[in-house]
Amino acid sequence: MSKQPERTIPVFRSLAQVPAGFGPTVASIGNFDGVHAGHREILAAVVAQAQALHACAVAITFDPHPDQFLRPAAAPGLLTPIDERLRLLAATGIDAALVLPFDAQLAQLRAREFVQCVLVDALAVRALHEGGNFRFGVRAEAGVHELAVFGQEFGFTLQVHDAVHVHGLEVSSSAVREALAAGDMRRARWMLGRPFAVLSTQEHGRGVGTRLLVPTVNLAAYNGLLPAFGVYVTQLTVDGRCFQAVTNVGNRPTFEGVGFGVETHILNFEPVELTAETPLELEFLLRLRPEQTWPSPEALRAQILRDVARAQRYFRLAARV
Repeated sequence: MSKQPERTIPVFRSLAQVPAGFGPTVASIGNFDGVHAGHREILAAVVAQAQALHACAVAITFDPHPDQFLRPAAAPGLLTPIDERLRLLAATGIDAALVLPFDAQLAQLRAREFVQCVLVDALAVRALHEGGNFRFGVRAEAGVHELAVFGQEFGFTLQVHDAVHVHGLEVSSSAVREALAAGDMRRARWMLGRPFAVLSTQEHGRGVGTRLLVPTVNLAAYNGLLPAFGVYVTQLTVDGRCFQAVTNVGNRPTFEGVGFGVETHILNFEPVELTAETPLELEFLLRLRPEQTWPSPEALRAQILRDVARAQRYFRLAARV
C-alpha cells in the first residue's frame, strides 16, 4: 500500500527569509517535538482562526531545540528531528513555518524584543495560540500572562489552551519520551496520535546495492530518540511500499562485539529497489520483549521464530479491525 503524497509549505529558516509584507498571520510558538495530539489541537485552532481572518497560519519553532543549545549535556533526545518535525507540521494544515536558529543571540533576546521583532515586525501577528506552560525570553522570563499584556499593547489576541488528555494521560513531549523509554508503544501511540516512527536510511557497509535481496535491513546511525532496547513488531516503509517486520533495538549481546544496531527482519518480504540514500520509515507498533543474552545462537534463533509468530498474529488481528 502506497502512502499519500506529502503536503509541502514554505519554510523560512530565519527572520531574514520572511518576505517583506508577509502577514497578517495567526501563529503558535513552540518546539513542537513529536507534533503530538496536544500540538495538533493548538495548530488546528490556529488554522481555523487564520481562515476566519483571511490570514496566514504559521508555526514558529526552533533549531536546534533550546535545551540542546542551553543544556546540551542534559538535553533529551528528540522525538522528531527538524526535517521530520516540519513534515508533520505541514500535515496539520498550517500555511508556513518559521524556524528560528537558536543561538546565543536568540537566547539573550528579551521577551519584549522577541514580540516586537518576530511577532509584530516580521509576521504581523493578529492572534496567538499557546499552551498554559509556554514561556519565552531570556531565562524564560515571560509566560502567557506577559504575552497577553504584550498583545494588548501591540494589537494581537492570545488564546491559552488547556493540556490535552488521552486515555487519562496528559499529553506532552516529555510524557511521550517516558513511554518510549519504557518501551510502551501503545501509550506513545495514544499521545502522538500515530505510531512512533524513525526516518533513516540503510546502514553503509551492509552490502547495499541497487536492490534489497535479503529480508534484513540495518538502519544507519540515528541521532533522534529510539525506544527502549528490545524486540518490536514494526512496519517498514521503503520507497512508499509497506512491509510487516520484527525489529531488534539494542546491542545484540548474544554475539560478542557486534555492538548497537537497529535490525529489522521483513516478514512479507519481496525484493525492492534500495540504495544507500533510499529513505526508510520504521514504525514501532508493539514491544514483544526486552533484549536479552541467549546461551547460544541456536537458542536465539528459536526465540526469533517465536517472535515472528507473535508478530504475524499481531498483523492478522490488526487486519480484522
